[in-house]
Amino acid sequence: MTSAVPQPRTEAAPSGEPAGRRGARRSLALALLLGAVGAAVSLLATRQTWARGSVAVAGGDFPLTATGSDVTGVPAALAVVGLAALVAVFAVRRAGRYLVSGLLALSGAGTVAAALLGVGDSAALDEKAAETSGDTAAAVTGLTHTGWPYAAVAGGALLLAAGLLALWFGRRWPAMSGRYERDGSPRARKAAPPVAPDRPEDLWKALDRGEDPTRES
Repeated sequence: MTSAVPQPRTEAAPSGEPAGRRGARRSLALALLLGAVGAAVSLLATRQTWARGSVAVAGGDFPLTATGSDVTGVPAALAVVGLAALVAVFAVRRAGRYLVSGLLALSGAGTVAAALLGVGDSAALDEKAAETSGDTAAAVTGLTHTGWPYAAVAGGALLLAAGLLALWFGRRWPAMSGRYERDGSPRARKAAPPVAPDRPEDLWKALDRGEDPTRES
């Protein structure tokens, strides 16, 4: 006796992209986003005002400002290094990829450290105060700091996160296509097109190629 209740049918799951490949693509996209944004934020932050103050001169207090690059050039330099390392990740394989990923992570960590050290630094404004007043012993007064150093810290943290992603998932990411790499084997030279003696333009093209158009092949 057969049951009248229809048996549930199991639908075959559609064949899709393997989970591992999807995870690699997502981590790759995330690392690219974090690295690019982190480098851009760090570079932008170093061009903004980090500190303000004043120095006493003959006419009164003279206002002074210092940008991130005045305070320290390390975050901007490391942001450029990190961005280059992010691009180089795809040009290397195996151990080279781990080295470049480590450089990316170190660039982010160094940016964070340098920006934090520059938060309370007054050396740049003290130097400007001495130049403005003509007194080498002059120091800035009324020192205040903006939030841009912390923006550089955030940019460095994004670079660090991109480097850690590259270290963890980089072995699954695709590399530069082999067709763009030279294997050192000699390339086959294309045969030169025949030169028609009665066509001056062919004679000039042969001379441009360094060939003797009067020589018979």
